[in-house]
Amino acid sequence: MHVEIAICTWNRAALLAQTLEQLRQLRPPAGAEWRLLVVNNNSTDNTADVLHSYSGRLPLRWVFERKPGLSNARNRAIAETAGDYLVWTDDDVLVAPDWLEAYVMAFREHPEAAFFGGPVEPWFDGTPPLWLSTNMEQVSIAFALREFGTSPFRFDDSRMPFGANCAFRREVQREYHYNPTLGRRPDSNVSGEETQVMRQMMADGLTGWWVPRAKVRHFIPRDRQTVRYVRRIFYGAGELSAMSLDGSQAPRLFGRPRWLWRQAILAESRYRWSRATAAPETWLPRLIDAARAWGRLKAAP
Repeated sequence: MHVEIAICTWNRAALLAQTLEQLRQLRPPAGAEWRLLVVNNNSTDNTADVLHSYSGRLPLRWVFERKPGLSNARNRAIAETAGDYLVWTDDDVLVAPDWLEAYVMAFREHPEAAFFGGPVEPWFDGTPPLWLSTNMEQVSIAFALREFGTSPFRFDDSRMPFGANCAFRREVQREYHYNPTLGRRPDSNVSGEETQVMRQMMADGLTGWWVPRAKVRHFIPRDRQTVRYVRRIFYGAGELSAMSLDGSQAPRLFGRPRWLWRQAILAESRYRWSRATAAPETWLPRLIDAARAWGRLKAAP
């Protein structure tokens, strides 16, 4: 079995170095060969120097993708890789030593499956604020965290992996590319490109499996441990959800459906009131509702 690990990176040289160093601790899976591909997505920092420094210390190669955007980088990785399976992780992740071993075991147990995914745990920069640490489950999506328990199961619409820790049968992945209008890029926080691909696979009758032993830790810097960051991510989620709206017949105000204005203003009022009068477990979900509502308003057709 031949497995390719793919990482897309943009201006995170220091974090990338930590990710690559951790990959050196991987236990080689029995009966499988693995290689690592890094797609440098138009970085302007010293990413190239970091990659050169790991040449010879990892089964590593890299390519430069000039088009900005995570989906463009992912699609370049699909074009560049070969082998039986493609395993994705991020440039700000620490993989467990048995991470690849767990995936290879799952590939063998479920050869019919199209995709796989495992836990993503938080790796905090310092001590997180209390409002965040005590309510992490409510905002886990904002930090690309995933935890579905210790037993394998088949994915469904309510439980899907994230791109920081997932894998695909290579022959299937070649048929399902990532939407360039989604995925983080310099001018947008709209993500969800990987779950869109997986949902399309399931709609086409393909299956995916949870791999609880394939664990990674995802870095959460201090500047993301803020209300402002949480709001920005869920605003992007609202923009994504607006793509499925049909507002063609709705009455308009300033070019947007009036009902979306009403929804956003009401949600914002509820959040502001609860922020001044209630505990985080009350105002945090209202913040999420308000952020999503404003995102839907901005992106509504």
